[in-house]
Amino acid sequence: MMGRRAATALPRVMVVRPGSGISHRTLNKIALGVMTLAALLPLLAAPALAHQPGRDARLPTIGPAPAFSLMTSDGGRLALGDLRGKVVAVTFIYATCTDTCPLLTAKLVALGQRMGKDFGAQVAFVAISIDPERDTTEVLKSYAQAHGARGAGWAFLTGTPTEIRDVAQRYGVFARKTDRGDVDHTFLTSLVDRGGALRVQYMGVRFDPDEMLRDLRSLLREGGP
Repeated sequence: MMGRRAATALPRVMVVRPGSGISHRTLNKIALGVMTLAALLPLLAAPALAHQPGRDARLPTIGPAPAFSLMTSDGGRLALGDLRGKVVAVTFIYATCTDTCPLLTAKLVALGQRMGKDFGAQVAFVAISIDPERDTTEVLKSYAQAHGARGAGWAFLTGTPTEIRDVAQRYGVFARKTDRGDVDHTFLTSLVDRGGALRVQYMGVRFDPDEMLRDLRSLLREGGP
């Protein structure tokens, strides 16, 4: 289930970790952007904007993470601002997905386990449904239990179609219902630092979990907001 990258108004610094789920059209756009950047590099007065692993241990800041306030699987409300002080991974799934969403959830469950005592206390994973018509709070609760995504570190959120559409678009996620009732959508997982800034995004589901773990730990080392 692949979708093209939705247009967003993100600032000029962005770190995107590649994985599966990127269309050829998206790859062509990325290649064009790289070539354009290469042509402009001699003109840039501030080359330190680029993230250089090994030379710059601090991840660049993309910009303020898009705010949201949605319904949890327990029937309460959770806002991104409620998680201030924690490192947050925000991703998008839907409960009736039978292939890629469970793979993504399993990868995040394993990462949460590897975070040890920090998961829940200092790190939170938020999964937002992009199928709000079907993903009720009870459906999301069942999905979380079935895939082992339990505990204080997890939140599964839903809302009205308008709320979900708005949040998905502001995070750069494209989603559309198919004639079969499935949902084609962009797989994009975003890391938000303790201060609420968007720092890195992972495309697809085959990203390197070790790389994400390093990024999570790097953001934890930065300290509080």
